[in-house]
Amino acid sequence: MPNDIFQDLFVLELANNHWGKLDRGLKIIDDFARVVAAEGVKASIKLQFRDVDNFIHADYRDAEDIRYIKKTLATQMPWDSLRQLVQAVRNHGMLTMVTPFDEVSVDKCVEFGVDILKIASSDIRDKTLLRKIASAGKPVIASSGGADEHHIDELVEYFTSRDVPFALNHCVSLYPSKDSDLELNQIDYLQARYPGVVVGLSTHECRDWHDSILIAYAKGARTFERHIDIDHEGVPVSAYCTKPEQAEVWFRAFNKAKEMCGGSGAQRREVPAGEREYLDALVRGVYAKRALPAGHKLTEEDVYFTVPLLKGQISTREFEGGEVLKAPVQADGAVQLGAIDAHYVNNPELLRLVPDRGMEGRQGVRKVAVNE
Repeated sequence: MPNDIFQDLFVLELANNHWGKLDRGLKIIDDFARVVAAEGVKASIKLQFRDVDNFIHADYRDAEDIRYIKKTLATQMPWDSLRQLVQAVRNHGMLTMVTPFDEVSVDKCVEFGVDILKIASSDIRDKTLLRKIASAGKPVIASSGGADEHHIDELVEYFTSRDVPFALNHCVSLYPSKDSDLELNQIDYLQARYPGVVVGLSTHECRDWHDSILIAYAKGARTFERHIDIDHEGVPVSAYCTKPEQAEVWFRAFNKAKEMCGGSGAQRREVPAGEREYLDALVRGVYAKRALPAGHKLTEEDVYFTVPLLKGQISTREFEGGEVLKAPVQADGAVQLGAIDAHYVNNPELLRLVPDRGMEGRQGVRKVAVNE
């Protein structure tokens, strides 16, 4: 499967499946699906899977003082409910995506037909889990928060050497993140270090849904992740979560960034006709200083350069000296491509460009007298 699945992909993280409530999760999916459809973006809603009964040691299941254990137990959902959430995402035409935190959860992802697997920043050195994820045959996105360089090197090599479609997110694991925490130049670093790997941005900002995506897209990030939530039933929304109205700002900023950045940065753009016409109006044409006979070899002493440039006329872009006139030219007449012999006269680009370049000559303006 090609890496195209990651291109321009928004990953909407339904963290902890939001408090383990199926109805709340389904409403979040519905609310964000409307915004995704309205703004015309490519999106996935990402769930989190844990085999909770075996994920936490039996002796610590009542450990109220360990935040991760307490939250995991409080948000536990049965597999059938998680299957319903995955199907709801699929029914809205979005990609399905899951962060599996254990091996049983990877098997459930395969069973449910999940499109993409995510590796959390905390798990990029979990060799047992990585082996299981790689064996699933699914595209993988990993976040790099808090990782050392050699650990990221090992992660990238592990998946790319196995031909697993793979993307890598720059991520700062601070919840929430301030502008000064974002380190968006790391997008440049990751692209330079891992050519051919799609690089994205996973962010936990609390203040802005507009500016960072403009910068990230311009730097080459092509997948974007945020946590999502809704105001519903009085449940407080974490500062790092994105609400539907904030996602709308985020998506619109992306579409504006895409519009402003234009086409590929790997090749020269197609120059529009209007731009060429504007620039052609500023180019100087080649004119004869005096009447010159057929067979005359032109030098800079024979011509002068001035605007306007006329259709069919050679310009200072082409003139080299040494061109031979095939017909006489009047004093102050325009020297045209079809009336000279030079090494460039059969250049296909010039033959296509010159006849329509510049302006029409006005009546009475002197030109090469081809038939004299």
